[in-house]
Formats: sequence, C-alpha cells, structure tokens
Amino acid sequence: MRAGLPRDPAQWIALALSLAALLAGAWLLRRGRSSAAARPGPAPPRPGAAGLDPPPRPGPAPPGPAARPGAPRGVAVAAALGLAAALISAAYVAVYLRGGPRIIDATSYWLEARAMAAGHLAWPLGEPEASVLGRFLVRSDAAGDAARRGAAEVAVIFPPGYPALLALGFLAGAPLAVGPLLAAALTLATYDLAARFAPAAPASAGSGARLPLAPLLAALFSALCAALRYHTADTMSHGLAALCFTVALASARRALDEAAAAAGAPRWWRDPAVRAAALAGVAAGWLAATRPPSALALAAALLVALLPERPPGSAAAGPRDAAPRPSPRLGRLAAALAIGAVPGLALLAAHQRAATGAFASSQGAYYAVSDGPPGCFRYGFGEGVGCLFEHGDFVRHNLAEEYGFLAAAGTTLRRLKLHLVDALNAEPLSLLVIAGAAIALRRPRSRALAIAPLLQIAAYAPFYFDGNYPGGGARFFADVLPVEHALAALACAAIAERAGSPAARGGLAGRLRALLPVPFVPAALFAAALPLAGFAFRAGFDHAALRDREGGLPMFDPAAVARAGVARGLVFVDTDHGFNLGFDPAPGDVAVLRYRGDAIDRMAWEARGRPPAYRYRFAIPDGGGLASVSLAPLAFDAAPPREALIEGESLWPPRAQRGAWAAPEHAGGTCASGGRLLAVHAAASGEAVVRVGLPAPWLRGARISPRVAVSGDGAGELVLAVDGAPIHVWRVEPAAPGAPGAPLTCAELPPHPIPEDAVGIELSIARANARQHGKLRRDAREAPRDEAGAAAPTAANAARIRVGTAAESAPGGPGGPAAGGLFALDAVAVAGGNSVDR
Repeated sequence: MRAGLPRDPAQWIALALSLAALLAGAWLLRRGRSSAAARPGPAPPRPGAAGLDPPPRPGPAPPGPAARPGAPRGVAVAAALGLAAALISAAYVAVYLRGGPRIIDATSYWLEARAMAAGHLAWPLGEPEASVLGRFLVRSDAAGDAARRGAAEVAVIFPPGYPALLALGFLAGAPLAVGPLLAAALTLATYDLAARFAPAAPASAGSGARLPLAPLLAALFSALCAALRYHTADTMSHGLAALCFTVALASARRALDEAAAAAGAPRWWRDPAVRAAALAGVAAGWLAATRPPSALALAAALLVALLPERPPGSAAAGPRDAAPRPSPRLGRLAAALAIGAVPGLALLAAHQRAATGAFASSQGAYYAVSDGPPGCFRYGFGEGVGCLFEHGDFVRHNLAEEYGFLAAAGTTLRRLKLHLVDALNAEPLSLLVIAGAAIALRRPRSRALAIAPLLQIAAYAPFYFDGNYPGGGARFFADVLPVEHALAALACAAIAERAGSPAARGGLAGRLRALLPVPFVPAALFAAALPLAGFAFRAGFDHAALRDREGGLPMFDPAAVARAGVARGLVFVDTDHGFNLGFDPAPGDVAVLRYRGDAIDRMAWEARGRPPAYRYRFAIPDGGGLASVSLAPLAFDAAPPREALIEGESLWPPRAQRGAWAAPEHAGGTCASGGRLLAVHAAASGEAVVRVGLPAPWLRGARISPRVAVSGDGAGELVLAVDGAPIHVWRVEPAAPGAPGAPLTCAELPPHPIPEDAVGIELSIARANARQHGKLRRDAREAPRDEAGAAAPTAANAARIRVGTAAESAPGGPGGPAAGGLFALDAVAVAGGNSVDR
C-alpha cells in the first residue's frame, strides 16, 4: 500500500482543494449560525427543513414521479458535477495516460473499436498471418476449409458492447472523447440512482426549489472518484459497464414507481412504467454485451428490486417503509425488460459468431489455442483452472492446487483489499459505504443497493485471476462504484440528520452536531474534502504508478510517425500494445504490422507491394523511466534470399492445441535462434499436439527444414501437412534420457519439399509423454539404416533423428528452458520458394 505526503502536482492540488473546501464549509457554517442567532424571530429550521435528505415528513411519501427529488436546481447542480467529471477525466488522459491507452486490455479495445468503425466484427486475415496474429486476437475459419478458400478471419476476443460505443468516437474522429462523455453521463446516472432508491419527500409548497442532499452527494463522490476517472479516461469497458448497471437499476426502480402510481393500465406504448422497464432492459442487455459476469450480478439485483415491498402499517415496516406496494403488473414490466435486452444480446451473439465461427466464447476460443493447460481459462472451479502463459506467475504463486473454495476466497479478499480505496480514494472512507449498506438493508426500497455490491463480488468469485492493478483498482468490482457512491451518500445524509435531530443535544451526538454541516453548501464542501484528501494522501500514489509503468507512454504514437516524415509505407512495431494502437483493418497510406525479426517481415513487405518500410522502436530504460521512441528505415534486399528463417515463436498463437499447449519462451545464452523458441508442453499422458500454420504463398516449391530444441527427456515428432493431408514426419528421440538438467540441444531436421500447388501448410508438433519415450527409442533402434548408419526413410515417409549426435549445443542458463525436459520448435529454415512476383 502506497501512502504518505503528496508528491505529484495533482496530489498537492487535491490537498489544496480539500483544505479550501474545509475552510469554506466552516466559514459558511459559522456565518449561517451567526446570522440565525442575530436574527430575531423563530429558531432556525432543523436540518430537514434546510434540504437534507430525508427531511421531516408530514405523512407517507407517495411513490412514482412525486417521489422524485427532481428539483431543477438539483439536476442543474448534478449536471455541473458531470461537467467537472468530464473535465477531470479529460485531464487524466493528458496527465496520467500521457495521450493514449496504456494497458494491454485498453489497447485491445482500441483495436476492436477501430475495426467496428470500419464495419468489421472480424476482418479478413491475409498472409503472412504472423504479421497480425498475437495477444488477445483469435483466428477463425469462417468459411469452413479456410486453407483452401482463404476465408480465415481474426477478431479481438473481448465482448463488443464497449467497442461499439468507442467506434462512434472513431467515426467522429475523437475516440478519446468517449470516456469523458461517459464520465458526465455516469455522474448524472449516479444522481438519479440515489434519488430513486432514497428519494426526498416533498414537504410543502416550494419544496421543488430545495436541493436533495443524498443524490447530490452521490454525484459529488462520483465526480471525485479517482478510480472512475481512470476508467472513463483509458479505453477500458468498466466505465460503460458501471453506467449500464446504474441506469438499469434506476430505471427498474422508476418502472415500479410509475406502475404503483398509475391509476389504470394504459396501453403499452403509452405506459411510462413500460418505457422505464424497456430502458432498464436495454442497459442490462448492453451490460451483458460488455461484461457478462456483471450482467449476472445485475440480473440478481433486479430480482431483489422487483420483490414486493411490505405494505404500509405492517409490524416490520418503519416510517421509511411507508410506501404503497407496487402494482402487480410485473409481467408487463418483465416482458418490456426482456425485449429491451435483445439488442445487446444480439450484438454479443453476432460478435461471438464472427470471432469463433460458432456461437461460442471468443475468450474461450482464444485461450484454447494460446495457453494451457487445456481448459485453464474457464468460469468455475476445479482442477486445471489457471493459465500458465498469460498468468503464469500468478497461478504458480496463488493456485498451487485446484481453484477451490480457499483459492477463491483468497482471490476475492485480494480484490476487496484493493477495492477499499476505489470508492472514495482511501481505505478508511470505505466505512461510509459499509454504513450506507447497513442503512439501506433496513429499507426495502433501498435494499437492492446494499445487495448489489455483494452480488458483484459473488459473480466474479468463479474467475481465478485477480485483475487488479494500480490506478485501475479492483477493476472487476468497478462496475458497482456508482452504487457504492449512493450508499456513502446515504450514510452521510443519515449522519447529518442524526446530528441535527432534537435528541442529539448532548454527548457525542451533540459534539457531532457542532462539527457537522447542516445547510447544503457546507455539507457538500465537507463531503468533497474527504475524497480530495484521500487522493492527496493515498490514491494519488497508485495513479502515479500507473502513469510511470511500462515506459510511461503509449507504445505507439501516430504523431511520432508523422514527425519522422513518414507519409506512406509499412511501420513495424515490436510490442503487442503498439500493434493494437497502430494497426488498422482498413489501412491507409501508412500500415502498421508486427515486427518479427525474421523472414515473416520480408513476406509482409512483399505482400503489400514493397513500400518503404520503417521500424518503430519503443525502448524502456533498464532502470525504468520514460521510454524513448525512434523510427528508422528498414531495408530489405530487392532479390529474395536463397535461404530464409522463420522463428518458431513467430508462429504463436498456434492454429490448434490438443492435450498440450505452446508458449514462446526466452532461451538466452543457448543454441536457440535469437534466444527464443516455441516450447510445447504436454498436459497429460494422452495425445499432446500443437498445430501451427506456415505462410503457404512463399513456401510453394521450397524445401523446409524444421529446427528443434530439446533437453533432458524432451522428445516427439513433427508432421508436415499440405492442404490437410500429412506428407512427411520427423521423429525426434530424447537428447539425454534421464538427465533433466542436461543442456539445451538444437538440431536442424532433414529438408523436405513443398508441392508447387500447396494452398495450406501446417506443421504439427507432438510432444512425447513419458509412456511414449520408450516407444520412440524402440522405433529408432528398429528403423532401417543406410550405409552410414543413419535412419533411412520408411514407407510412411518418416525420418528419425537422435538429437545430440551432431547438433550444436550450449549450456542453458539457470532456471531457463534447459533446466528440465523440453521439446520446442526453434525455427523453420526455408530454401528456395517464391517471392511475391512469382
């Protein structure tokens, strides 16, 4: 936990504003009391008459429109707070994000939105595929036999709800303006949420001019929440998810109030309750298209909100429960809600169909071919949960065994620990949220607010990964921050009401009354001072850490390309973040591709007509600090080389995995080409195969020689398939059976020709398990031998090689891939073949 005296200018500004709010509130409070004491006549009004929420009530509060604290002045103040939230989020983009999306998820949403703005849920994947495919991109064979029909497509794996909104920003030419607009809408929605679930009752004539305290405090907390300022600045989906969650709950409450207040049953299209329920459905459906687990929590919260309230006068009903029961027209409202959810659900289904070729999870499809062990990425519990490539360090540290109750409790507690700072910028202030939840639980009208955060926590408990990071907080819980702001505002209003009640004349309550604000403006100023001070002393450190991480800059800046004078050509980037920020499925004069450092780059250059090429370097200093950006020309020889090399790690993610998974791994100081390789890990004792694709247009008529790297008892076979039919097999024996600490050994397998008419070329890498090692060795001993004693090809057109007899070898570093049994594809050597001209 980072806390202490402010260090950054933003923290000092927050501290100065907090002190100014405290001093101004104290001055206004003292001035108001002095004026009241000097003025002859009746005593000053109690807190309720000053506009606090809730004021003294002459009788039961009618539900529906009359219960809305819809004072025009209150809405105007909420709108002003929304404008302030938008301005702060816009400043966050410049000060903390430094001009663009930062974390990998945000850059992926950026790419997905740009594709949707161009009309693509998934876009055609041209050759070479390795110039595009990478992290959080899933390949699908949309037209069946993609190898023959050229129908492979690629899509971002994340749900489409937020990218669809961000795409509007791309169409308008200002995608980073979407977040600040969301910030303004979220502040107003938070005001409406607090107003509907804890409304102030109209007292008498002129009450419409009063300012409702609880709703406006909720809006104020929303505007000053640093976590929401991040989530409405960076291109993350949680700002929209929070808005959908808030609008759905508030609209459902409005629908119930309108139904209870209606004298009859108007036609569907004239019924305001039906319209409100339909709006709740639209928000709920769009939340499902944005963050499906959050939609599960919302569905449960809506069920709680729809439960009948206790009738007035019942034994358990208090004065705050004195509202009539809703009209029994719940069937009509439920139907309207379900119809409203259809657009969002249809968008989600269309995206999943485009991304996977079926109505399946795009994220599940991605992790099935890019991570392991098989089934590691799933919503639930049990063995095998936890992906070892994407979240390897986390899984090894926290999920030593299966993801069961204890592991889920640990994950949830870690999220909650970080979430304590999210709502009001400091952990101690989260007590206001807890107090507000305790108050809301006693009021049937507000009970859904108290239960919603618990439902959100439960909805994400079956997901193993924390998802926490500085600045973003416990982002899986960020979707209910508006609910928590409403609860905190409810607690503040209750404290003020308690301090101002006739019973609070002595003791601690009396002292609190002397300290706490009574009129609205001092109340707002004192409330604003809390999150401002929290940011100055606590949350500001987390956001500074977010600002300075990973080089402290977006990993691709179009302005840097323009400053270098590049107006046409290819720009190769070597980070996933940079590719997501720069790649455009509908490129213009400048196209951005991945830099692989092997023959893939030349193939991509040829495929796009040999334009001028450049390499975009994003260099992070070894000791940390601000990254340096440079753009240098990248030269390719006019004549194609006679021999080329495709690195094994360039072929990740694979086309398919069965009983195994492949991952790029570092192997510096070994015989591995470029110090990296594509390692294949067997998941169990059964079949363990990884299938990778090769760039067919350039390999027709060539001879390819796979280069493998093994250590210890690593062994297996490679199968070359052309247009779906296997044409050659290389079998590899263990390098040093029974010696897990043996150094890494590399060998280039015998070359094999590729037919001139090949359309699809794949290489299957099968990792031998312990049971198969003996069979491989027996096969090698029994294989026919030529005069030199080498294994001769059999009728099955298979070649066997004992790695280590004539192979290059170098010791592996401690803890590196050579520390245990390893079977990996190091590279694929290509001799001959075609250029784009042929």
